Amino acid sequence: MARLDIHVLGSPILRQETELVTHITPELRRLADDMLDTMDAAKGVGLAAPQVGRIERLTVVGVDDQRFALFNPEIIRREGKIRWEEGCLSIPEVFAEVDRSAEVTVRALDIDGKVIEVTGTELLAVCLQHEIDHLHGKLFLDRLSLLKRRAAMRTWEEEKLQYPKLLRVLPVEDLPPEV
Repeated sequence: MARLDIHVLGSPILRQETELVTHITPELRRLADDMLDTMDAAKGVGLAAPQVGRIERLTVVGVDDQRFALFNPEIIRREGKIRWEEGCLSIPEVFAEVDRSAEVTVRALDIDGKVIEVTGTELLAVCLQHEIDHLHGKLFLDRLSLLKRRAAMRTWEEEKLQYPKLLRVLPVEDLPPEV
C-alpha cells in the first residue's frame, strides 16, 4: 500500500463536488486501501478522496475497531445533536467545536460493491458527517460562526508560517508531529 499526499486548505479540489462511483474497479479498491494506509499514517480517523486529490465519491473511516471504505455514502437518518471538537488532516493544527447530529445512519457501497448501512454515534457519527461533507466540497470551517471561523483561520495562517510546506499538498511524512 502507498501513502498518498494530503491536500491542504487552499487546494481547489477540497471545494469540488465529487462524482458518483458507478463501478468499483480494482484501481478504486487499491485507492481505498491506500487511503486507509494514509489515514493511519497521519493518525486520522477519516479521509475523503478530495483530500488525496481524487474526485471519486469515496471516504474511509477508522474509529475504534470499525473500519470502512464507503463509496457514494449518503446520510439517510439523523437524530439528536452533539457538539464535538473537530480537526482535519487537510487543516493541520486547527480545531473547533462543531454542532452535528448525535447519531446518523449512512447508506453506501462497500469495497465489494454491496449496499451497506452504518449507524454511528459520538465520534463515529461526527466522523461520518465530516467526511461526507468533504465529498460535497465542504469543510468543518464552513459550519463555524463567523468569529470562530476567523479565529480558526488566524491559527491556520500561523501554522502555514511554521510549516512552510503547507501550501497545497502535504506528504504524510511532513505532517506536524501532533497530528
